[in-house]
Amino acid sequence: MASAWREMADVTFHRGLGGVAVALCEAGWVLGDGVAEEAAAAAMERVARSARPMEGGAGWSGDPALRADGGVVLALLRAASMLGVPAYEELAVEAGARAARLAVPGHRFGHCPGLPEDAVTPGFLAGTAGTAYVLARLYGATGQERFLEAARRGAAFVREVSVVSGATALVPHHLPQGRELHYLGYCSGSAGVARMFYELYRVAGDAGDLEWAERLAGGVMASGVPWRRVPGLWETACQCCGAAGLVELFTGLWAATGRAAYLEFAQVLGEHLAGRALEDGGGGLRWYQAYRRLRPGEVSADTGYMAGAAGIGAAMLHLEAALRGGRARRVVLLPDNPFPEIPVPAGTSRA
Repeated sequence: MASAWREMADVTFHRGLGGVAVALCEAGWVLGDGVAEEAAAAAMERVARSARPMEGGAGWSGDPALRADGGVVLALLRAASMLGVPAYEELAVEAGARAARLAVPGHRFGHCPGLPEDAVTPGFLAGTAGTAYVLARLYGATGQERFLEAARRGAAFVREVSVVSGATALVPHHLPQGRELHYLGYCSGSAGVARMFYELYRVAGDAGDLEWAERLAGGVMASGVPWRRVPGLWETACQCCGAAGLVELFTGLWAATGRAAYLEFAQVLGEHLAGRALEDGGGGLRWYQAYRRLRPGEVSADTGYMAGAAGIGAAMLHLEAALRGGRARRVVLLPDNPFPEIPVPAGTSRA
């Protein structure tokens, strides 16, 4: 990674230099030999230099979503703290200010493959919830009320379009055409949107936001997964739109709330994931899945983080750490994950 990043042109977090820089920061923290930190600093410097003036602030693509400029903002904030470069936070604030000026932050039309041109996406990776998450994170970093106000506008839109039944809630995949399609995973469904509400609770302390995170978790638990296949969680095992993303949600919520039912459900999901694995002939495991919902006959065993075995392994490590109870260890969480890095409820860990 320290040598290959120079070949990359994409600056985004999930697919490009922003994510590579964060990974190198984490590697440098562990290895301590200076090599990874030096590469991380060089990669992030290229990200920062590639920003360009846009109406209302700096940006890269003009898309405020987490998959685009919003993810770059998260990477800048993480690099600012781990590398000690205040200028990265200043650039993140400038870029975030563009999204904060929108009436509904992240409210986008049609810029997702396979969606109608007039579709609105309230989800996490490519929609309103992810942008609101970034704005909430900026409020936590700066204390500037404009970011909190904008994040709350985004959250209010998500609440308005969600389907609520008692103590449970589900989020439409897209509007108005996909109002009845409710993803459960990270990218466009409950597991991701719940992160936004928990981040708002974490930085602002409003119990109503935590309640909404738990409403979304309740909707997942009431759906019958993992034993029942539903349109919002089909033959997928990955972090992006599959069971691994749900493991992250319920392990994180248990660490945040101490509710035993969340850890128990995370175990059910983890055991189901482990049961789906196939040996690859070389001592490893692979998960076959129909990653693309609109092409159910296209089955693959992917290796990456968002869509493959690396992300599934990360979720398993997160769950295993939580199951250690009071002796839980720190896990590496990406900046789009707001839950405790030591996955155990406060006050229960032991040295």
